[in-house]
Amino acid sequence: MLGMNPIYERSSATVTVRPARPGDVDAVRAIRNHAVEHSTALWTRTPQSAAESVAWLAVHLERGSALVAETGGEVAGFAVYGPWRELDGYRHTVEDSVYVREDRHGLGIGSALLAALIDSARAAGHHMMIAGIEAGNTASIRLHERFGFRLVGTVPEVGTKFGRWLDLTLMGLPLDPIC
Repeated sequence: MLGMNPIYERSSATVTVRPARPGDVDAVRAIRNHAVEHSTALWTRTPQSAAESVAWLAVHLERGSALVAETGGEVAGFAVYGPWRELDGYRHTVEDSVYVREDRHGLGIGSALLAALIDSARAAGHHMMIAGIEAGNTASIRLHERFGFRLVGTVPEVGTKFGRWLDLTLMGLPLDPIC
């Protein structure tokens, strides 16, 4: 296990990562919608409705690409991966998303989720994992760096939220480096 980064992790917590279940949808939706409303992690202004959340999670459950982290018996974060692009030529590349409940930041939950998500994508036979991160989100960039993701590039002013332009940092992790 990687060491803790004292800048971003206050202390370790007992974290259990497991496959998501349909019953997790409300907790996942609350975490996701908080990110929509209060951060630039998700580049949309529209929170998911209950029906949209059920449909979104169902797609990931069918794919086997959704995980949740629990602390103290409560869902404290979630992670998913999905197709990076829809065209057939990209079928071996996935994009990750990791979100931690606001009051659980700094407890190693993001690290536990990302480690398990990488393992899951490798086990599913994927070749490359991409992370698309708002360039100012240094915590997420450093998290991904700790797991071996490398900077691919930054696309300036490709999105907008909260009345300002956002730059997109792309990072990549080969999942099967020996071809």
